[in-house]
Amino acid sequence: MGDATVRRIVTGHDSEGRAIIQEDGAVPRVKRIGGETGPLFHEVWNTQATPAPIDAASGEPQEDGIRLAPPKNGTRIRVLDIPPDAPELAGTTTEQARAHFAEVGAADASSHMHSGARHAHMHRTETIDYGIVLEGELVLIMDEGETTVRAGDIVVQRGTNHGWANRSDKNCRICFVLIDGRFEEDLRP
Repeated sequence: MGDATVRRIVTGHDSEGRAIIQEDGAVPRVKRIGGETGPLFHEVWNTQATPAPIDAASGEPQEDGIRLAPPKNGTRIRVLDIPPDAPELAGTTTEQARAHFAEVGAADASSHMHSGARHAHMHRTETIDYGIVLEGELVLIMDEGETTVRAGDIVVQRGTNHGWANRSDKNCRICFVLIDGRFEEDLRP
């Protein structure tokens, strides 16, 4: 099911102000990051302001490519299909980790270069992220400690350095809602 289509239903209003289904179909932006063993990003929607403007029938705000973080003052929802960790992941260099995150406009999010990184794709963003596991399981790896999350579990990620490992033999599908945030001074990198 890892490559199964993610369906997006967008609501709006007709010319008389009645609620309608404006769009119903596969998400239009899908991209695998990090080569054939990397995660598959299904970009569902973004907003580019808070509060988000609500009009009658506009579509998703235009974006080029895939971006890890949400727009400044905005939000993002995506579904990720994360395959089992490939054996070569353990040998990832700092340059390869930065290149992986550069594919989603976030080379500086990679914390692989920090001593003691516990996973090749450890990273940190200035966001609040809600991660909802839809199927399968992942190991959430922190600087200190780790835990396995399974279907139905919800992670509230608060700008912390972390990595995701799929140590199972099956795909994990997880939905993320990302909200632009701002580090307090004592947490700034």
